[in-house]
Amino acid sequence: MITNRIREAIKIKESILQDNDLQEWIMKAAQICIGAFRKEGKILLCGNGGSAADAQHIAAELSGRFYYDRPPLDAEALHVNTSYLTAVANDYSYADIFSRIIQGRGKAGDVLIAFSTSGNSPNVLKALETAALKKMSTIGFTGADGGKMRTSCDILIRVPSEDTARIQENHIFIGHLICEIIEKELFPK
Repeated sequence: MITNRIREAIKIKESILQDNDLQEWIMKAAQICIGAFRKEGKILLCGNGGSAADAQHIAAELSGRFYYDRPPLDAEALHVNTSYLTAVANDYSYADIFSRIIQGRGKAGDVLIAFSTSGNSPNVLKALETAALKKMSTIGFTGADGGKMRTSCDILIRVPSEDTARIQENHIFIGHLICEIIEKELFPK
């Protein structure tokens, strides 16, 4: 089993390596984020479960540091305030948890990065809809199918897999690539 899972992981990385279009989308996503930061915008991130962990991980790389010390960037995962999250889920609905905070914090020129391995999470889709209404740029991370997010994002990064664990592993890999591009471009050594 272990050997097979390692082979699957390698196969997906090889697919990404051979996919020039996907690599171009990754670079475009990084450039959108760089443009937002240069105009004093922010990056908001969202997802559920493991995708929430991915959103929080990438937000931490941007707002803390990645490869080297540099000024912090304004990036935040939208689920980290549990009092807010549980209040909105209780008083409105779970589908509103991200869109409501985007209504309050999002502005034109900001970026929403949305993670959903299926591309069909109702609260993520509603967040993307709200972000578009606020004139924010939207970047989606999904699996191979893309789900409903195919028509909801300015940039859609689809990992060539249907396996949730392999998709999430590659979301972090691609997120790290984007963080590295951002850091090198905004804070060259």
